[in-house]
Amino acid sequence: MTELFRIVEQPRPCAYLPVQSASLEVRAVNEISPVDYAGLLARGWRRFGWQFFRPACPRCRECRSIRVLAQEFEPSAGQRRVLHKNEGVRAELHPLFAVREAVELYNRYQLFMHEHRGWELQRASLASYHDIFLSGSAQLGRQWLYFSGDRLVGVAMMDETPQAISLVYFFHDPAWRPQSPGVFSALTQIEYARAKGWLYAYLGYWIKDCGSMNYKNRFRPYEMLDEYVNEGDTPVWRRI
Repeated sequence: MTELFRIVEQPRPCAYLPVQSASLEVRAVNEISPVDYAGLLARGWRRFGWQFFRPACPRCRECRSIRVLAQEFEPSAGQRRVLHKNEGVRAELHPLFAVREAVELYNRYQLFMHEHRGWELQRASLASYHDIFLSGSAQLGRQWLYFSGDRLVGVAMMDETPQAISLVYFFHDPAWRPQSPGVFSALTQIEYARAKGWLYAYLGYWIKDCGSMNYKNRFRPYEMLDEYVNEGDTPVWRRI
């Protein structure tokens, strides 16, 4: 692993729990092997482009790293209904690449979330989309493309390491939203991990009191990380 620098942010208002202050520990990593990344995932790190990060909040411990036990996973009744509703959606796994259709879809999604959830408005060009999603991920990144007929309706970024996948980011056509595309995408990726024989599907951070993050414990069985430890220390995951 080639690390360029590491910082801890100054505390700022939390985007998930407004009454709390948030801070991230961030590492700029130029090169990393899948094996090294598996070790970081097990210690609560996430990747977005060349940035690796995990919570370092001064007084809050609500962000909990969560991973699904892929070989034991069985969809719930509600999740099976989501699969049924999306029977006409085609999911394809590809290497990472940037195309204009994906950029346009990303911008529509960001505008929708800005108007309906109050997200800060983000807009990408083909070049900036490449920098956001494709940088620093040559050995790690894959992408799921979801199609309704010939129309691209969703894109999910996924990392793959020995014995695990990590769900990185998902965006979709707002018109697909009534069919629970986020749940469908997660189910698609967990099934991929199960079929490959991998042990875990990392879902990122679960936050009990945040509506947009607390759905993750519906994918069962799962484990949560006790605390964020350094590379020399053994992470402890507990089955919930």
